[in-house]
Amino acid sequence: MKHMNSEVKEERTSNKKRIDLFLVPIVLIAAFLSLFKIWTDEYANAYYTAAVKSMLQSFHNFFYASFDPGGYVTIDKPPVVFWIQTISAKIFGFHGWSVILPQALAGIGSVLLLYVLMKRTFGVWAGRFAALAMALTPIVPAVSRTNNIDSMLVFTLLLATWMLFRAVRTVKFGWVLAAFAMIGVAFNMKMLQAYMVLPAFYVFYVVATKITWKKKIAFLTTATALMLAVSVSWAVVVDSTSADKRPYMGSSQTNSVLELAFGYNGINRLTGNTSVTGSSHKQPAQTEQQTASSETKQNSNSSADSSQSSNQRKSSFSQKMQAPGGGNQNGMFNTGNPGPFRLFQKGLSDQISWLLPFVIFSIVGLFAGVKFKGPYTAKQKESLFWLAWLLPVAVFFSIAGFFHQYYLIMLAPPIAAFAGAGAVALWSMYKQHNDWKSWLLPGGILTTAALQVYIMSPYVSSIGVAPIAGVGALGVILALVLAIRKQRKNSLTNYLGAAAMVVLLAMPAYWAMTPIIYGGNSMLPSAGPDSSSGMGGPPSTATNSKQSGFNGMQPPGSSSGNSSSNNQMQPPSGSSNSGQMQMPGGSSNNSQMPNSFSSKSSSSKRKSGGMNAEVNQKLLNYLTKNNTGEKYLFATTDSTSAAPYIIKTGKPVMAMGGFSGSDPILTVSKLKAMIKKGEVKYFYLSGMGKGGQSDVITWIKENSKEIPSSKWQSTSSSAQQGPSGNGTLYEITLK
Repeated sequence: MKHMNSEVKEERTSNKKRIDLFLVPIVLIAAFLSLFKIWTDEYANAYYTAAVKSMLQSFHNFFYASFDPGGYVTIDKPPVVFWIQTISAKIFGFHGWSVILPQALAGIGSVLLLYVLMKRTFGVWAGRFAALAMALTPIVPAVSRTNNIDSMLVFTLLLATWMLFRAVRTVKFGWVLAAFAMIGVAFNMKMLQAYMVLPAFYVFYVVATKITWKKKIAFLTTATALMLAVSVSWAVVVDSTSADKRPYMGSSQTNSVLELAFGYNGINRLTGNTSVTGSSHKQPAQTEQQTASSETKQNSNSSADSSQSSNQRKSSFSQKMQAPGGGNQNGMFNTGNPGPFRLFQKGLSDQISWLLPFVIFSIVGLFAGVKFKGPYTAKQKESLFWLAWLLPVAVFFSIAGFFHQYYLIMLAPPIAAFAGAGAVALWSMYKQHNDWKSWLLPGGILTTAALQVYIMSPYVSSIGVAPIAGVGALGVILALVLAIRKQRKNSLTNYLGAAAMVVLLAMPAYWAMTPIIYGGNSMLPSAGPDSSSGMGGPPSTATNSKQSGFNGMQPPGSSSGNSSSNNQMQPPSGSSNSGQMQMPGGSSNNSQMPNSFSSKSSSSKRKSGGMNAEVNQKLLNYLTKNNTGEKYLFATTDSTSAAPYIIKTGKPVMAMGGFSGSDPILTVSKLKAMIKKGEVKYFYLSGMGKGGQSDVITWIKENSKEIPSSKWQSTSSSAQQGPSGNGTLYEITLK
């Protein structure tokens, strides 16, 4: 009891202290990286932005997180983050920046929370360095600058961590319940990804809490039950509601939230089976559009024969059609090949791994001399927590079949925590010991500098030789000088140690700024000189890295007159999903890839959105003029074509197959009934995204009147060429 009272008294005393002045510039750096120029992103991730537009229109849409104003289908994630985004848009008005703002603030909040978590046990300098490392981890600001979920997810899990640490210090059961309930809230942000921290929570509570085993088991069992109840609360309400009274649960095959959570957003991420058509086939490693983008994009003005270009793309695509996570040196969505060293491969290492060698040396130092049976110090207990967070998550990303680069933000807190704690611990060992522990600091500096040279080497054409050589040379020199001066404890040695930390953070800081310098991608956020492409890997040899990005998407009804646009991706033999590649939360699995505009764009607003960020005004005018009271402005195969029109008009647009175009939502009989009721009569079909709705598409074509393109098709020179070619507008009226 005395110990508990002293802890509480110490906390109250520390809260009365002045603001840490060293923390101020760190927070300002985090704010700059997360907030600067977010007002230029007009659409953000258009798939999610369209949902916010829809959720603003009614509580029904708000509660279910409906993608469209008509309440036809939901987005592919649970609603909590989008509730927050909708509230932000309600307060500040509907803008790209207003839906990004909550995630940007969450990114800043994560930096502050990590400082608070580390300062109490490891000291103020550990807290400062951990906070700075978190702010400068490239993928952290890259994700925080978008309306994707992960920044808010990490903030919520760090908040749960703060509650857990408080529960251990105060030995109060209420804080245990609060911590696990917060994980339940995080589950309603991104489902099973929130549970990745559970090993750390269980291990830490068991090791660190000074209560009987009986109480530990009882408390953890009750807290886990509460977590599960909070986790499935929204899912149970939705799944218990009659299907005709709510939107279809997007990206599920059975119109079920629980199936979505444990399938598409759960186990399938590990196995790599991201098929949404019920097929057992796994997705290909790359889409044709990805291959084309890395080999032939930015050559739209080339006079090369279009058929030859098509054959080149198909040949390259067939060569790289391998199992998820493999198939080429950069793997699926540039996430490398599964294996123990995956986090050191291209595409992932430059997002998260800059300090990993230093972290490994820090772990060795922090656990040096620890006995399995204890007793453990407070530092060792919390180090065990961060290790139990780091290892399972690192193992998952090392073997998972399907994920995106920005998911790696889950590794940022433990890496930053060990960087902060390790910097202080290794420095102390360097100054106080003459045994092997004193070599950990120079060893960590040397190996980390070597890894950073390796990470930067593929980008020599973009960033030049100087920074690569500089980091390598300075890292080697500082490590050697520190090794030589081990016995000299003076101010020069202190400056050398500080200089080494600056060198190790210099290039991560630059990488963290690349979404601002080169432009970011709101659908597939990543950092690096080609950050606008959303694929984060080394720059293509066929394009200037400062302008890299996927060819712009073609809005419904636009035409650029390039005959090669009708080339379509060929599915692998035996596949039932038309070779469609799924990119959760931002792109259709009809292989329509991100529409990222260069930061050099003449437009004052960046309409990246990862989808069609353009609206064909002529088509919109035609549909509006000829609408005779139909509920839906028009219907299309998937969310890619629908999102920009929902954002611009706020009117219902039906994505018949949901996000990917493959959700089994519609049947021919159901569509007939909708047409007879006067709910929809216009259909824009682009020839892709059919998936599981091929019967519906066939029926539409056989029973409709084709609208002449001259009435609605734009010929604007600003139209960007997409992989699906020119679509067709159909009209159906049934008596």
